[in-house]
Formats: sequence, structure tokens, C-alpha cells
Amino acid sequence: QVQLVESGGGLVQAGGSLRLSCAGSGLTFSTAGMGWFRQAPGKEREVVSAISWSGDKTYYRDSVKGRFTISRDNALNTMDLQMNSLKPEDTAVYYCAATTQWTIATMTHEYEYWGRGTQVTVSS
Repeated sequence: QVQLVESGGGLVQAGGSLRLSCAGSGLTFSTAGMGWFRQAPGKEREVVSAISWSGDKTYYRDSVKGRFTISRDNALNTMDLQMNSLKPEDTAVYYCAATTQWTIATMTHEYEYWGRGTQVTVSS
């Protein structure tokens, strides 16, 4: 059974930082493409960042470029998202997702496995 468990969410002031982590089990983590998505109230789930199985390819949505950094450690079966210079518009539930695709995936339907999410709230 595949499990993805997010941690690291919380409440932070604008301009602050948070580091999200995702721990995976029950899948061949080292060959899975991974991604971070978020969903704010009343909005659709959107990709934040994605990383290829080897970690050599990454994707960021425009609004987080230069502020967020995605990384993974295949030896530990973990993926992180370092979020700096946070803005109130970053407030959302953040989800970790995994795909058996070898290429970078940026669409929700490309991901087979999802975590339960962690809340990130940025106050102004």
C-alpha cells in the first residue's frame, strides 16, 4: 500500500519560511516522479513544483520561482519543498504526489498517489 505523508505545514507571517517534507512508502520511490500541489479554498488544485525521479529535472510554477526549492533524497524516500519569502496568496493545503511517469508531470491527472495534505497559512 502506497503512503505519502506530508509534514512541516503551519502558520507563518508574510516574508517567512517553511519547509515541507513528504515521506513515501510502499512504492519504488527512486523511480517515481514527485510533485507538490496546493489547493486554496474555492480554487482548483494546482501544481506548485515537480521533480523527476533522478532529481535532475525540476519544474516551478511562475508565482513561486525564485522563492521555492524542491529536492528529494531517494535513499531516505523523502521529498522536500523549501518555501521562502512566503506571501498570503501561498496559503493553501499542500499535497505531495507521486507518479510512475519517468518524465516531469505537472497535471493532477498524471499522478497516481496522493498524500492527505498539510495546511500552510501565511498571514499578512
